Amino acid sequence: MPKLSDVVTALERIYHPDWAESWDAVGLVCGDPDAEVRSVLFAVDPTQAVADEALARGADLLVTHHPLFLRGVHSVAATGFKGRVVHTLITGGCALHVAHTNADSAAPGVSDALAAALGLTVLAPLEPLSAEPGECRGIGRIGELARPETLAAFAARAARALPHTATGLRVAGDPDRPVRTVAVCGGAGDSLFDAVRRRGADVYVTADLRHHPASEALEHGGPALLDAPHWATEWPWLAFAADELTRALAATGTTVETHVSELVTDPWTFVTRPDRPTGRR
Repeated sequence: MPKLSDVVTALERIYHPDWAESWDAVGLVCGDPDAEVRSVLFAVDPTQAVADEALARGADLLVTHHPLFLRGVHSVAATGFKGRVVHTLITGGCALHVAHTNADSAAPGVSDALAAALGLTVLAPLEPLSAEPGECRGIGRIGELARPETLAAFAARAARALPHTATGLRVAGDPDRPVRTVAVCGGAGDSLFDAVRRRGADVYVTADLRHHPASEALEHGGPALLDAPHWATEWPWLAFAADELTRALAATGTTVETHVSELVTDPWTFVTRPDRPTGRR
């Protein structure tokens, strides 16, 4: 049975801390490196509900994509939500490890998992992290469908492929527009519009698109846009990460049980619309 230090070593080979953005906070948050690890739970967000799930499953390690702490703190008292999460995990004997932007840039990483869910063949990263030939590390991915389809059909494909959330998907573009080349970025991706245009994408799938960047992208002549919930674009990575960890540990002659959290931690819970449409198109 591996120790926590062994599992962390394996995770950091797959998602090297050097690949993280300078502002990010990745790695081991809490846990005893000498503790044994039998079971690992993967989740997007380190919320209280996810921490409770980890303990209910008997997990010795919780691996999340999003950090619990992005800035320095002076206290982890259980008087606040983040402190309660830490106390819950430590009291229950469960460690917490974060793989965030280092998992975004890894190959395979977060955007590879999103591309696979959408049925794409990955061609290259949108913003390469490495200049080595054939190296696919970097932020975002550009990929292709096996055959062209309309934007409406592709949006329906994405709605089926991604986990259900209350808000669903927002689409900008002509429903009859042909789609073949697709750019994807798990999580917030409106900083990548220039790279998306350079790659000649017909549609860009990402999350957290804001009004002005989206409007300006369309005024530039495209691509079409598919704005999905942040959590939904990153959730497919969890199964990828679990498989990668299992393979990495197997190569050292050991293993752990892995589980993927299906808790929907997207913060939006419902949408409402007026009885009569407002405004004009």
